[in-house]
Amino acid sequence: MCHCSGAPQCREPLLPPPEAVPARRDRLRSERAAGGGGAIAEVASIVRLAMPMVGAGLLIYMRSLVSMLFLGQLGRLPLAGGSLALGFANITGYSVLSGLAAGMDPVCGQAFGAGRTSVLTAALRRTVMLLLAASIPISLLWVAMYRVLVATGQDPDIAACAYEFILCSLPDLVVQSFLHPVRVYLRAQSITVPLTYAAAAALLLHVPINFLLVQSLRLGIRGVAIGAVCTNINFLLFLVAYACLSGLIHGNDDGDDVKAAACAVPADEGAMDWGCLVKLSVHSCMSVCLEWWWYEIMVLLCGVLADPKAAVAAMGILIQTTSLVYIFPHSLSCAVSTRVGHELGAGRPERARLVARVGLVCGAVLGVVAFAFAASMRLAWARMFTTDAAILQLASSALPILGAAELGNCPQTAGCGVLRGSARPGKAAMINVSAFYGVGMPAALALAFWPARLDFRGMWAGMLAAQLVCAALMLLSVQRTDWTEQAVRARELTGAVATVVATAVDDCHSKSCHADESKVHVDSGLLVVTVLS
Repeated sequence: MCHCSGAPQCREPLLPPPEAVPARRDRLRSERAAGGGGAIAEVASIVRLAMPMVGAGLLIYMRSLVSMLFLGQLGRLPLAGGSLALGFANITGYSVLSGLAAGMDPVCGQAFGAGRTSVLTAALRRTVMLLLAASIPISLLWVAMYRVLVATGQDPDIAACAYEFILCSLPDLVVQSFLHPVRVYLRAQSITVPLTYAAAAALLLHVPINFLLVQSLRLGIRGVAIGAVCTNINFLLFLVAYACLSGLIHGNDDGDDVKAAACAVPADEGAMDWGCLVKLSVHSCMSVCLEWWWYEIMVLLCGVLADPKAAVAAMGILIQTTSLVYIFPHSLSCAVSTRVGHELGAGRPERARLVARVGLVCGAVLGVVAFAFAASMRLAWARMFTTDAAILQLASSALPILGAAELGNCPQTAGCGVLRGSARPGKAAMINVSAFYGVGMPAALALAFWPARLDFRGMWAGMLAAQLVCAALMLLSVQRTDWTEQAVRARELTGAVATVVATAVDDCHSKSCHADESKVHVDSGLLVVTVLS
């Protein structure tokens, strides 16, 4: 309903007219034009979204390798301490912030599809605040890291080195609290190419920054940590600069926008409340962390195998391998989530169903490619990391199992994107709990220790079981989705019901409808039901 003082004289739409925001209008038009074809057109849309994210993911992966190389040059102790600190930071901090930020993914994707651009800005602002609030307890835990590590039996020298690294990484929590939401904000609007450019520019600066801090200023392990923070700051600044210069955050405000805003329903009133955002963020965080933590648990379990040193080293190689391979299905998942959100927000449930099916098929194809890669490179891949015979034997024997696990991981990751795009991260979290901890964990323990006693290969066989069960449950969940119901939920989530009413009224006037205007206002509730049904 319009909140102007002179309602009968107000003829402004509830949202700014398309001419007031040409950049957003063009992107919506191009999305709808791309969505007009069949499955092939949808594959093209998903690939256009996913490929720049693959490039950005590979560049970020290379940046991590550069940091590890600088740590390795400092010696075994800094390398061990830095690795321990990064593992601790991933478990307790980065996975949490990344998961919480994923909660705004369905909100922004569906809001953009519905044309509710004001909701995107509100979701961005509130998610940043949420992540900053979550950073406070995380930072307190990081400050107490040394005592935690020593209490769990870690070597005091390694713990002290790791503590030094993580203290210098504390500012990164603030940077990540802005970086993750900005990336989701851009991706929800189908803006992914600047992510690659920004990551490339940050990587180019990452090497000289590390040389300056580590070699010239001789800050040692502190220099590596500070260099990583500086690179993330550069990445964030490049993205914010693009958003500002392109008018995504500023620059679209003119007289028409101000006039329209006077008649618009405030974004904070019903469009999206804190409770809804927090619920989505917590469920998304659970979904991300439950899978992320599983790999860390596997590393810990390797410490009690027959040859713990070789097993932990081989596990490190394989986790690096899965991290590299995961870039591709993760990018696919983000693209599928965005496309599903757009179609549901635009009120096209059948198109959203097509996006989901195409995404799952693309995930299956990626799984086959990943399996072929792991099986064909099983003898040569591990030699890129080590020459130790025991480590090589363990890694090469487990690589085919890792590849087989990708047959389930890739489609289940795509399915997770479908659930996230339709604002159902809680279901994804329940599937991860059931698959990884209800099936994968018991299977890994039984196969690695007793009764099968397959040792290292048994651990990865448990991972294979978890991924296959997870994929089956994801496929079942997507197959049973009522897409018409999800489209209705999308309108409720983005507050687009009022927009539907206003559009219908405007169409009625444009067709010289002679119904009494006051009657339309009185019967607006019936109009909502008619349109949504």
